[in-house]
Parts: sequence; structure tokens; C-alpha cells
Amino acid sequence: MSNAIDSIGGSNPVHPVKPVLPGQAGQQVAGSSFKEVLLSNLEEVNRLQDEADDGVQRLLRGETDNVAEVFAAANKSGIAFDLLMQVRNRLEDAYREIQQMRV
Repeated sequence: MSNAIDSIGGSNPVHPVKPVLPGQAGQQVAGSSFKEVLLSNLEEVNRLQDEADDGVQRLLRGETDNVAEVFAAANKSGIAFDLLMQVRNRLEDAYREIQQMRV
């Protein structure tokens, strides 16, 4: 998978992406390539899913009674995953549209 990402992003992108990430409203990430932003967001979604899974496991083992915290972590993880899937779908649509362009 990293080879596909390497071939897309390369080490010298044409235009670096400067996204506004949650918690960074109004700030821009300088010098981040699209590949770096995408990978960091994938890692963040994975971390949120791991946190939610850990919370559920602690709840099942009786190590915590804070159901609201576990529920919030699971919802946060679900929303992050849904957003990631929407980004993936948009990227696929853009890729298909580019493939259909006549040169």
C-alpha cells in the first residue's frame, strides 16, 4: 500500500496541502504534503478506534463504570471513520474523473 501512496504523492509534490485539522481552527500546517496529511489522519483514526476498543474492553472487564466516556469514545471513533470513508470516496471519484479526461 505504501508503494501506491509513494507513487501518488512522491517526495516532491506539486502543491503542498495546508489543511485545517480539528482543534487547529485558523491554523495552517506549513510544508505538509498530501501524503503526510493523509497518513497522519489515518493514524489518528486508528488511534481513536484503538481507544474506543480499549474502553469497551475495560467496561466489559468491570475496570471502569464510566459508560458515558466509553460511549463518547466509540461515537468519536465512528464519526472519524465515517469522515475518512467520505474522503476516500471523494478521492476515488476524483481519480475516476481524471482517468476519463481526454488529453
